[in-house]
Amino acid sequence: MFIRTGLFFVMVCFSALAQDTAPPDPSAPMLSSPSVDEKWDFFLRETVTPLLLVETAPDAIVSQLTRSAPLYGKHFWKNDAFVKRFGATMGDNTSENFFSDFLLASAFHEDTRYRRWGPSHKMWPRIGYAISRAVVTRTDSGVTTFNWANVTGCAMSAALSNVYYPRGSRTASVSAVNWGTNVAGSGLSNLMPEFGSEVGHWIKRQVLRR
Repeated sequence: MFIRTGLFFVMVCFSALAQDTAPPDPSAPMLSSPSVDEKWDFFLRETVTPLLLVETAPDAIVSQLTRSAPLYGKHFWKNDAFVKRFGATMGDNTSENFFSDFLLASAFHEDTRYRRWGPSHKMWPRIGYAISRAVVTRTDSGVTTFNWANVTGCAMSAALSNVYYPRGSRTASVSAVNWGTNVAGSGLSNLMPEFGSEVGHWIKRQVLRR
């Protein structure tokens, strides 16, 4: 629980470094205002994909090792503890995507797609910018706004988890920690689209040198 709560404060600290006055990566394609159908398609693309398993597995493993909620058991395979935890984490990620990127993004008219800053900016401001997108986004018309869809969607996802979490993990404190973790995790996950292409190019250069 301490680790999960710490992630939230890390996100807040990095968000303080971010400024939304610089333009995004000039090489990135311009994004038109998304329709409700496009928001639904975006939700499907990020959810119905093998990458969701890649995202879920580390979360479930860390949660199991740190004995964080949901508490299905101390040992990985006894009473299918890790299998149940993996399924619960999958449910958390799916519901968060649905609420944040489709349902509430449509209701609040927010565009939750990530806009990359790119290498024209320094590293630390880019990190701050990426993480801050958990709480800052743009409206469908392109105006900067508080990310109501993500913050509220993460809260709804945390509340819904009480339906399938074990009895001992259905508490207000667990839901509050899950909410903060979900918000922090959504910000940290933006580091991949922000730096992923550069990391990929670096790996290719290292392989070609051999």
